[in-house]
Amino acid sequence: MLAHSSERRSPGPLARAFSRFLLNRAAVAGVCIAIPMLLLILSYPLWWAFRPNDIDLLAMNSGPTATHWFGADGVGRDVFARVLEGGRISLLVAVASTALSAVIGFLFGAISALAGRWTDAVSMRFVDLVMTLPPVIFLLVLASIAGTGIWPTVLVISLLSWPLLARMIRSRLLELRERDFVMAARGMGAGIGHLLFRHGLPNSIDILVVYATLQIANAILLEAGLSFLGLGIAPPAASWGNMLNAARSTAVLEQYPWQWLFPGAALILAVLAINFIGDGLRDAFDPRAELN
Repeated sequence: MLAHSSERRSPGPLARAFSRFLLNRAAVAGVCIAIPMLLLILSYPLWWAFRPNDIDLLAMNSGPTATHWFGADGVGRDVFARVLEGGRISLLVAVASTALSAVIGFLFGAISALAGRWTDAVSMRFVDLVMTLPPVIFLLVLASIAGTGIWPTVLVISLLSWPLLARMIRSRLLELRERDFVMAARGMGAGIGHLLFRHGLPNSIDILVVYATLQIANAILLEAGLSFLGLGIAPPAASWGNMLNAARSTAVLEQYPWQWLFPGAALILAVLAINFIGDGLRDAFDPRAELN
């Protein structure tokens, strides 16, 4: 009886991974930064008096005050509201592009691993071709074709981001397809859909979770870079990237630092926090940690 009760009380792999995550101080710090930022970004319309494009002509280029906590920009718009709205747009672009690239990468990698040698060879040569393209040039070409706006930016980032995940999924499932239960399912006539979602997906969850977390940070940076170059989120919509672009003149840099300091600080904090969380998840799901 005691043996059976102790076996039932032993934590599962997810519980052990969560415990390892909590022991990672950087990851916990990332959570402590990310959660308040997320709450501010999502809730600010409920309690903040200004909208991102509201204009206060008396506050043009004014510094931080009790009315405008982060000051105002050159046309009198509240910088605090625009920073939080920029966070909303960045989060929407990052989550949507990460979800789309995760779907593409998983399906491509899983089908490559499970559909046969010929399919594997052709699909991996295509992945190699995509990965050999210069990422910056590829990104700029895609952005110029797709145009500006939220959903074109989502499409551009997702099309750039999926090949690495496809390779990771393929590597995991190449080993999985040789297992007895997968070979038995094949022998019983299981189709590719059954293999993908009954065996491939459950055994790739850890890869997908870590990829999604790290890719969200990468997507935020890509969106900010595209918007800074005028190829992402177009004004008057608020974005951390186009706010930095609007403040790039020497006069603004020297005389009105709050117009670039706050969006730049928000971008850095968000990316650092998400990267800390992603690194913590990667270490927590690392199978080698079970041996320590």
